Amino acid sequence: MAELNSHPILMIDDDQELCELLGDWLAVEGFSLTVRHDGESGLEALRAEPFEAVILDVMMPGMNGLDVLRALRQEFQTPLLMLSARGEPVDRILGLELGADDYLAKPCDPRELVARLRALLRRSQNTSTGHQPLQAGDIRLDPDSLLAWQGEQPLPLTQTEALILRCLLNNHGQLVDRQSLSREALGKPLGPYDRSLDMHMSNLRRKLGNHPDGRSRIQSIRGRGYLYS
Repeated sequence: MAELNSHPILMIDDDQELCELLGDWLAVEGFSLTVRHDGESGLEALRAEPFEAVILDVMMPGMNGLDVLRALRQEFQTPLLMLSARGEPVDRILGLELGADDYLAKPCDPRELVARLRALLRRSQNTSTGHQPLQAGDIRLDPDSLLAWQGEQPLPLTQTEALILRCLLNNHGQLVDRQSLSREALGKPLGPYDRSLDMHMSNLRRKLGNHPDGRSRIQSIRGRGYLYS
């Protein structure tokens, strides 16, 4: 059971020594870490109790991290950070395509992991400001809860996708530069070779589909940014 005022985090990783090390570090930083060492039990833990974020390793025996991510995103939109000992670009791209919110290569500095987790939690907080829903055509987004609908059908957006959509709808019809989108949705400036924003944008476009008349909802202005039309 998480202590009062701690942030419950689930870590799914078969490296027991790493889990113990990070558990001690995270406890000092105000997090309460629950650990599962395989994908199946990790999914069971998510179904049994709520967590504010998930740390998921890519390389695990049996059900690997990417398989877990596929299954997880069918049921949960919990903010998720992936870890990979290989750190290969293809792993990072595939993880982001499948719905990971952030990605960190092993071995990682525990201080950077804490910073990434704090950024995920800040972006996921429901501020309950009473803002009116944002709407453009048949797309509607609650800017506080980050729940989205197309008509009457819920849209299964990840936290990052919803934050991108919120920024675009707040600036409906206006260009939003890539750096502004990255800072608001990813919580960090966009590096020169960082494709994470592009991957999240691609996922968002796929889930939204086109306008009923076939036009793209999100236009890309090469080298500048995006606008919701």
